[in-house]
Amino acid sequence: MINVLFATSEAHPLIKTGGLADVSGSLPAALLAAGHDVRLVLPAYPQAITGASPLTQLATLTLTGCNDPVTILEGHLPGSNVTVYLIDAPDYFRREGGPYSQPDGNDWPDNADRFACFCRAVTSIALNQAGLDWAVDIVHCNDWQTGLIPAMLVDSRQRPASVFTIHNLAYQGLFDQSQFHNLDLPASWWSMHQMEFHGQFSFVKGGLVNADWLTTVSPTYAREICTPQYGYGLEGLLSHRSGELTGILNGIDTDIWNPEKDPLIAKNYSAKTLERKRQNKAALQRTMGLAVEANTPLLGHVGRLVEQKGVDLILDLLPALARRGAQLAIIGTGDRHLESALRKASRHLPEQIGVALRYDESLSHLLEAGSDIFLMPSRFEPCGLNQLYSLRYGTPPVVRHTGGLADSIIAATPATMARKTANGFVFNDTTSSSLLDAIDDALTVYHDPDNWRQIIQTGMTTDHSWNKSATHYISVYEKAIDRNDNKLNL
Repeated sequence: MINVLFATSEAHPLIKTGGLADVSGSLPAALLAAGHDVRLVLPAYPQAITGASPLTQLATLTLTGCNDPVTILEGHLPGSNVTVYLIDAPDYFRREGGPYSQPDGNDWPDNADRFACFCRAVTSIALNQAGLDWAVDIVHCNDWQTGLIPAMLVDSRQRPASVFTIHNLAYQGLFDQSQFHNLDLPASWWSMHQMEFHGQFSFVKGGLVNADWLTTVSPTYAREICTPQYGYGLEGLLSHRSGELTGILNGIDTDIWNPEKDPLIAKNYSAKTLERKRQNKAALQRTMGLAVEANTPLLGHVGRLVEQKGVDLILDLLPALARRGAQLAIIGTGDRHLESALRKASRHLPEQIGVALRYDESLSHLLEAGSDIFLMPSRFEPCGLNQLYSLRYGTPPVVRHTGGLADSIIAATPATMARKTANGFVFNDTTSSSLLDAIDDALTVYHDPDNWRQIIQTGMTTDHSWNKSATHYISVYEKAIDRNDNKLNL
């Protein structure tokens, strides 16, 4: 059994801004089910305090660099047996707004102080200095908010091993030099060999330089971030550490994302009762203000409305999709000019284009169940989860060949159809014409009921749970522990 301290800045259903929360809410439970002692630690945001209650106060710590004493609260992750430690630093985390940004959408100006304090508290637990009487074997750190933890562990001879997971390298936790000096961190960290990055202080480099092992959320993305196109200036460091870099495709929570039992959709169904899926399509059409037409292909998209997700490529195609008689349903928020363009398109073609410019978990489930085809034309996608939800819900995705999309979607070709391995449609170039070609391929198969059913059933019957991914993480933990032991024995 491995004792795992899983450090993250968000975890579903306690608090969520993106895919990190989904991973942090599911992987610990899968590791626990595999027989390991996994405890989740995250900041005590107001939503987390409410969701993890009832809480027990375990310890109060006075930590260098934190404004006030920090309290460790213990609760449980809803719907699981995973123990949750909440780092209660009220000045830093009990605020209105999001985990990283103010109510007006701008980043909290003291994010460096907030997450440095969080990292200090997690390090105290990891080194068994918080009075919890629990010996940690490995600290699993996630994204820049936890990047200082591996660095803080390095100088201790009694340290556990550390793994640092990159969920999206585009977010690096960069702060100016004055903020670094205010954090009361070792002066040696201001170095290109540690956390200095082109004149700024980089939290993510703390993990990339010092963790015993690095992971990211798909095998293809692990290769991509070692290149200038996707490495954001860190490709040299990542290439240097490629021997300790593993890509593990995320899983999904198959209890929450299960069309046979999902309470958020209009009609439950399975791969054997696909005719019931039509009722979800009709419900989605009504909800989105679209014409209720059973035989009209309905394309769906859920996600942040930003350039990374290729939403602009979809916008370019709206006239072409209208000419093909297809409908489009989009849910999400993001760039204002993209939101404005979608509103305008919906007003122009209200029965063909429906938009919901908000975060809506319930409607997202209905869109996955009610759409015929899911569009995910991302310019880059470390892993992606919606394409996995779409497979699970019998909604073949159209994706760009990048990151986890490349690892999870097998393009429909005569050969893959013959082998019954095809589960979607893939394009390569980041152009609207390339996306349209893939959509046309999907529409061609859509109008061929036997082949369409085959693609749907291939996607629905493949195991996308966390069980396989958890096995890979356990293997990584073992490698990290061995590497840490070897360094301590030098």
